[in-house]
Amino acid sequence: MLNHQYEQVIIEKIRSLPPRQVAEVEDFVDFLRSRSEALALTDAAAKLAVSSFSSVWDNESDAEYDRL
Repeated sequence: MLNHQYEQVIIEKIRSLPPRQVAEVEDFVDFLRSRSEALALTDAAAKLAVSSFSSVWDNESDAEYDRL
């Protein structure tokens, strides 16, 4: 998490921008948050897939291919 002093520096920089650029900053922050949420969702789905497919991947027939 950001420390208070760093947060204040960022806030002051944003306050110095014209309204149009503040809107762009907000859009960019929203983009970063949604990208982070999408990555978390992808990671969660991948973890679920591993457990779901483990019986398919971890079997004697598949082990033969692993040894190649």
